[in-house]
Amino acid sequence: MWLEIICGLIIYKFYRCFVSSDDDDVLDVETSDSKALFSVGDRLAKLYGGKVYVGLRIPDADTASPQTIDLVLVSKGEAVVVSVKNLSGLVSVNADGSWVCESHSSNHKAHHLPDPVLETKKQASILESYLEQRGCALPQGYLSCKVILSHPKVCTTQSSNFPSEVVTYDQLMQLKPEPQNMFSGWIKGAFRGGKKEMQESICQKLDFILSTAPMWDRLELEGSKYILGEFLEFKGKKEDVQALKSIKRSKIGRLVVQKTSILGFAPSRLQVLYSPRDYRSEGASASKWMEVNVRSSTEVLFQPENSSKVRKFKLSSVVSMSLSA
Repeated sequence: MWLEIICGLIIYKFYRCFVSSDDDDVLDVETSDSKALFSVGDRLAKLYGGKVYVGLRIPDADTASPQTIDLVLVSKGEAVVVSVKNLSGLVSVNADGSWVCESHSSNHKAHHLPDPVLETKKQASILESYLEQRGCALPQGYLSCKVILSHPKVCTTQSSNFPSEVVTYDQLMQLKPEPQNMFSGWIKGAFRGGKKEMQESICQKLDFILSTAPMWDRLELEGSKYILGEFLEFKGKKEDVQALKSIKRSKIGRLVVQKTSILGFAPSRLQVLYSPRDYRSEGASASKWMEVNVRSSTEVLFQPENSSKVRKFKLSSVVSMSLSA
C-alpha cells in the first residue's frame, strides 16, 4: 500500500513539473509589480494605522478614461496618493524631471520614464476632483503625494536631484511609526490641528467613497502572488459554471477558495465561499457566506492590467478574488 502511495506521489510531482499547462503559471514579471503594491500598502498601513486602497481607477473628466492610482493612504488628518515604482537598477533624474533606469544586467537597455512626481501630482488632482464630485471637498493641504521606489535592488545617483516627494527603498525601510522620525514629514498631518469631529467626518467620507470607487479586480494566487486586472468569466464543465453563475460583480464582492489535499495529492473538488455585496459594511459576517462545490479543473479567465492577453488560472491555484463594483 505504501509503495503505491509513494509511486502515486512521484507520478503526481512529475505531472506538475513537466505536463501541467503553462497557462496556470504566472511569470514573476507579471506579478512582481502587483506584489510590490500590496507589500508597500501593508507596510504603510502598519506604520500609520490608516487604511490603504490599492489599484483605484478614478474617472478622469479630461481624458474620459479611468486614471489608475496605485495606492491611496487615508490616515488621521491626511490622505496621500502613492505611486509605487518597482524599479531595479541605477535610477537617475534628468533636468526635465524624467527618470532613467539602467539595469544591472548588460542585456537590458535603459528604461525611460516620464516625470513620476508630476504624474502622481496629476493623479492627486484627478482624485481630489472626483472626491469633490461625490460630496467630499478636502481642506487645502489635506491631500499630498509620494513616489516610492519599492525594489531592494534599486540605486539612486545624485539623490539631491530627486524631489522631496520621492522615498527610496532604504528610506521606506527606515520609516518608523513614531511621529518624530526623520521621514515623518511626508505624513505631515496638515489638518491634525483641526477639530477632532471634523477630522473623523472627513475620514469617514473618504473611506466610504474610496471603498465604493472603481478599482481593478484582484486575484490572489498561491505563493502570495497578486494580479490586478479584470475578471471575465469561469470556464469548465457546464454544471460547474452553472453553479458559479451567481458570482457576478453586481452581486458579489469577494470569493475565497478552500481546498484540502491528502498526502500532497491535488483535490478533485473545491469549496468556493462567497458573500453578497454590501456597501453598508466592510465585509460579510460568517453567517452571510455561501458556498458551492466545483471541480478543481474549473478555470478563471482574467485579463491582467496593462496586458492584452487573457490568462487562464485553475481554480485550484486561486486563494481569493475581489471584484470591483
